[in-house]
Amino acid sequence: MYQINFQNPIHIYFIGIGGISMSGLAEILLSEGFRISGSDRAPSSLTQMLEEQGVTVYYGQREENLSEAVDLVVYTSAIRPDNPERVAADRLQIPALTRAQLLGQMMRNYKVPIAISGTHGKTTTTSMVSQILLDADVDPTLSIGGIYKPIGGNIRVGSSEYFVTEACEYTNSFLSFFPKIGVILNIEEDHLDFFQDIHDIRNSFHRFASLLPSDGTLILNGDIENYEEITAGLTCHIITYGSSSALDYYPSNITYDEAGCPSFHLMRRDGKEDVFSLHVPGEHNIYNAIAAIALADLLGIAPETTAQALLSYGGTDRRFEYKGIVNGFTIIDDYAHHPTEITATLLAARNYPHRTTWCVFQPHTYTRTKAFLHDFAKALSLADEIVLADIYAAREKDDLGISSRTLQEEIEKLGHRCHYFPSFSEIEDFLLENCTKGDLLITMGAGDVVKIGNDLLQK
Repeated sequence: MYQINFQNPIHIYFIGIGGISMSGLAEILLSEGFRISGSDRAPSSLTQMLEEQGVTVYYGQREENLSEAVDLVVYTSAIRPDNPERVAADRLQIPALTRAQLLGQMMRNYKVPIAISGTHGKTTTTSMVSQILLDADVDPTLSIGGIYKPIGGNIRVGSSEYFVTEACEYTNSFLSFFPKIGVILNIEEDHLDFFQDIHDIRNSFHRFASLLPSDGTLILNGDIENYEEITAGLTCHIITYGSSSALDYYPSNITYDEAGCPSFHLMRRDGKEDVFSLHVPGEHNIYNAIAAIALADLLGIAPETTAQALLSYGGTDRRFEYKGIVNGFTIIDDYAHHPTEITATLLAARNYPHRTTWCVFQPHTYTRTKAFLHDFAKALSLADEIVLADIYAAREKDDLGISSRTLQEEIEKLGHRCHYFPSFSEIEDFLLENCTKGDLLITMGAGDVVKIGNDLLQK
């Protein structure tokens, strides 16, 4: 495998440079003196930002975009071997790395690389950790999987030894990483277009944990079923957290304010106790916060600094994000696209001021919809009113005989009313006619369903 040398910056070409992760890595390398160029399908705010920093971006992926002047090509798992730029790289014998391999090599440039993994909650927890480190004046380099307004994007280039990144299990990407500290938030079935089953997924997380060196630390959710299987054979230090008093960190005396945001007493195995309050709703965020607190304690950050940072943390884009009010009803947008995430979001909504909860859900990928059809129906039934948009296919071509009408029928089998419309404009007209003052509308999914709320705010 090609090894980059930060002491000898080279010319790196990114295929798909406009992606949120790829653009961030390009920005970090640019700050380290590397020459960067790349391509994407169409202009975006991220490609424009890179162009303003001197990056050459080609729109449309063609063989002629590459030349022998390029020293390394980087691509994501979405880029197939027959992509014209990958073909050109092979023809020109230019070395290539996947995005995950590049990120893993970049982690080696820092003394304390921190990787935050889990089926759910990675972006929120990484953002919470980021806020804590920023408030502690640690000056970290950050790579977040969503837009975090305090840093003006998803990337922050720092000058300290700390590097924080999300670690995604899809296609085993995180197995290319070199963390000193690892976090596992939860482990559930997902990405079944790649993994065989939950046992395959658990094995992947065990292999991720095994990457940690003997002087490293794993922070693990002890509520994960049979978590000892994940930690078996590890030589690193292990810190556990969760709902049980048998773990190193756990909450007690949980209360919620009028906006559904929790406060809790954090109990530690050593007997120390602190009170934390969050400015984001939901029980699931208590456990995201505890993982961040355990990490902050490990790094020697004062609890009062951590508490103030968590109180000031106002969320990340598309994570129970307040969008505005139309005709007296409130619009929230959320990235939830797995039954567990939907359940967490809709339970959080119960503590949010509202009359009727409307959930507009856009399923993400045919594979996931088919694998969790009944679970999706059960989770969505927590809303008072359900509206379905068409499935967002993303990378998939085969619909597997599944559609949003299939999910609608499954929801109705549970005795719950469900509406389906094939276009966003029909959904928007229906909502304007039926949502009333005091209602709560949540647009939900990992595709482009956010457009519905944005369009409603313009009407």
